[in-house]
Amino acid sequence: MIRSNAPVMEVCDNYQKQTLRSRTYITHAQGKLGLFVPVKHQKTGLRQKFEEVRTEDSFSWASNHWKSIQTAYRTSPFFEFYEDDLADLFMRDDLNLQHHNLRVIERIMALMEVDFHYTTTEKYQAEFRGQDYRHLSESKYNLRPEFPGYTQVFGTHHGFLSNCSILDALFNLGPQTSAYLESIPMHAITG
Repeated sequence: MIRSNAPVMEVCDNYQKQTLRSRTYITHAQGKLGLFVPVKHQKTGLRQKFEEVRTEDSFSWASNHWKSIQTAYRTSPFFEFYEDDLADLFMRDDLNLQHHNLRVIERIMALMEVDFHYTTTEKYQAEFRGQDYRHLSESKYNLRPEFPGYTQVFGTHHGFLSNCSILDALFNLGPQTSAYLESIPMHAITG
């Protein structure tokens, strides 16, 4: 996304379970820690449009995620610099998942000082003209790129843990995060 000139975000597809749209990983004292956003599933058994998916609100998952992030990154070089700008993203448990994800992307791009504009789809297209990266959101996607290493908080215990949330890079690299991302060759990500 950082290299794209106005990417098109897919907002009209069916929600698929176990994708990166509702999960990410952070580095933690025990290694990688998964942060999974629980969602309310329709009881009808019918497919649910991604734009209709709401997060579960029967327990404080967002607050728990924020506490895990604080615990994991409190000692990172740039956590305090970004903490106040990110905290509000973890204040509500009842959210529209798609809107939440777009808000997170917009906020991260702003914190990286990237001039970022996108458009959204108006209807689902099975075949997309141009660069189609929708498959990268699948958590079962076979390609798991190994990103170049950088110093992580728990790196002395676990070595570099790749494929973590952008928050990991942001808290560890700070203003250098966008340059780090731009240095990764596209073929390393897309195969």
